[in-house]
Amino acid sequence: MFTAAGFTTTEPRIDEHGTRLRVDRDRALIDVLRREDPRAAERLLQTYGDRAYRLAVRITRAPQDAEEVVQDALLTVVRKIDSFRGESAFGSWFYRIVANAAYQKVGAFSADFVQVVMNPLVGEPDTTWGKLYQKPPNLFAMRFTRPNGDRIVADGRHLWLYTPSTTPDQVIRTEIPAVGTAGPNLIGQFVYHARERYKARYVRADSSSADGVSDVIALDPKDPTIPYRGAVIWIARSDSLLRRMEIAEMSGQDRIVILHGLQAQPELPGREFKFSVPHGAQVIDQ
Repeated sequence: MFTAAGFTTTEPRIDEHGTRLRVDRDRALIDVLRREDPRAAERLLQTYGDRAYRLAVRITRAPQDAEEVVQDALLTVVRKIDSFRGESAFGSWFYRIVANAAYQKVGAFSADFVQVVMNPLVGEPDTTWGKLYQKPPNLFAMRFTRPNGDRIVADGRHLWLYTPSTTPDQVIRTEIPAVGTAGPNLIGQFVYHARERYKARYVRADSSSADGVSDVIALDPKDPTIPYRGAVIWIARSDSLLRRMEIAEMSGQDRIVILHGLQAQPELPGREFKFSVPHGAQVIDQ
């Protein structure tokens, strides 16, 4: 079974007897949950609590946050047990709820990035790199060291795009909607409510990264508002965080983003999420 980032595949069958025991155990647990038995949450915790906590710790990297995640997931299951349709194993459904709650808990993070954009109309790939910062709910920044000075900044109200390497006299400004979105979120767009938004397919395990083994997942969007045709993501088994994204954009170009040195929940200075319009530059609203 693969549970990182809320994606699951079929649970392995160890033997018929063990499978039957698990199904019978889960059926009894589901019954007490649906009857609103006062002991249902305790039984759920006894059955799945340890593995849920380990998953939450891998994602949040904070034991206290992981405990809160498990408690939140337990309450969600108790409240929404009628939404369980039996289309997957009950344990897989529960772990997806835990993973979604854990990613919501992941606070600020920073990482070094390499970005490769391949446009068949241009020819040679465009490779850039720099530092990426993100802080919920709607602060985000990509500061490029190559080309030096280019930057993308979301300050909570607007998303600013400034690329002096190509258009030094122009800044693109886009308003971040007050409702319906948390603004730019590099990880969240792939992992929040993943089953509802994507049809996921497990591709392979990849051990070529310095971060250890990653699980490679192909995503086909089910949500028509998702602005790309498909994506492939690499999720590190060590902490269940994304390390690589390959995105097929609607424009026909392909974008690869590789993250290194990822630090979850670091202290990030506020200046990283501030943008001042350079002197003489024209602001174009989109």
